[in-house]
Amino acid sequence: MFVDRTRLLIDNTKKLLRRGATGHLNRIISKTHPADLAGVFHVLSLSEQKTFFDLFDSVEKKAMLFSELKHAIVLSLIEAEPDEKVAEVLEQMSGDDVADLLGKISDARAKILLDLMTKKSSEAVEGLLGYDPKTAGGIMITDFIALKKETTAKEAVEALQKEYVDIEMPFYLYVVDDFGHLIGVISLRQLVVVHPDKKLKSIMDTDVVNVQTDTDQEEVARIVAHYNILAVPVVDENKILVGIVTVDDVIDIIHEEATEDILKMAGGGDVEYIEAQPIFKRIRRRLPWLLASWIGGIIACYVVAHFEQSLNKLVYLATFMPIIMGMGGNVGTQTSASIMRGLATGRIDISQTWRIILKELTIGFCLGFFYGVMLSLFAQFKYGFELWGLGLVVGFAMICSMTLAATLASSIPLVFYRFRIDPAVATGPFVTTFTDILSVFFYFKIATLLLHL
Repeated sequence: MFVDRTRLLIDNTKKLLRRGATGHLNRIISKTHPADLAGVFHVLSLSEQKTFFDLFDSVEKKAMLFSELKHAIVLSLIEAEPDEKVAEVLEQMSGDDVADLLGKISDARAKILLDLMTKKSSEAVEGLLGYDPKTAGGIMITDFIALKKETTAKEAVEALQKEYVDIEMPFYLYVVDDFGHLIGVISLRQLVVVHPDKKLKSIMDTDVVNVQTDTDQEEVARIVAHYNILAVPVVDENKILVGIVTVDDVIDIIHEEATEDILKMAGGGDVEYIEAQPIFKRIRRRLPWLLASWIGGIIACYVVAHFEQSLNKLVYLATFMPIIMGMGGNVGTQTSASIMRGLATGRIDISQTWRIILKELTIGFCLGFFYGVMLSLFAQFKYGFELWGLGLVVGFAMICSMTLAATLASSIPLVFYRFRIDPAVATGPFVTTFTDILSVFFYFKIATLLLHL
């Protein structure tokens, strides 16, 4: 239903743009959620994007659209826009989104845009620009509710009604001391059910889950997901409350990190929107990864050539190479995917590396034994029992291939992770290539030993 509605919106927008139906397009803009409009922009050409964007007359609508769009598209849209108009839009956006966007443009234009923004907004954004964009400090927002511990529940409600009307996340009230140190938290539900004269210090929860400004964004996402909270407070090295990371940003992080890991595993590049990449850029990113597979194939050719004499004596061996290598590759892909997922969610304890590898080795062996027996029976049925040794060869080769694949696919990412190397780069082409080479080698080695070739 959702996909059909999105496709209909995209098709109608493209059709109206070709016809120049400004009135109909304006109605679409006014009635459609910015997230849905962003989906339209992602599939439009550059000229269509600019034509469509020029129809947006509401600064607030532009701000919401910018928050939903990929940075590459936003940068192309504001490239020719007057700085004054861009600054107006940035004023309506959250500080973390503005900081992310300004971090992608030249320092000169970023300074101009900051100077055009109000002092309060520009100071907040400049503070965020000082943090690594992949940390809690880089993704936090600085609009939050912070009250003193001596404040009563009645005074807190009045503050919400007067001072914190436009706060993005009003569901948590953070309690700080006179120096701004985080000392407690109160939910909005708690606040409205207690007696108005109750002081916050008597109802606050002092066991506050928090992160520091230099905490990696993946760790922030794990904490929010683990504790099922809508926001997590961010403190600096002195434990002073400086911002919060909200759940909507966490969802974006999870989506971004998952996409990044999948693309790295496949050797497809980073998280930049694929359709927005020029064709030569996509080719350039894939070339190095495929080179690993190509080199592995060349090595496998040499391995096969080394056993050419054995192959000439029993050509039937060649017919089973694809299935043995393919099954090994499939097991490797399954194993690496489960290991990567475990590392991403924090469910894998890196201190138990050998236990994890042994477990995956056992799984690979059992799967190899099952399919090895089936392949052995098939080989004997197809080529007759006079070639009784062929069944043993392909059976043992299948066991070796799948066991090795599971072992490599589990050990390589874990070793990379232990040495603080992104484990995503260890999967995909690398595991498959190593598995293919070793599968071919052990296949012919087993054939040579058992068949005396």
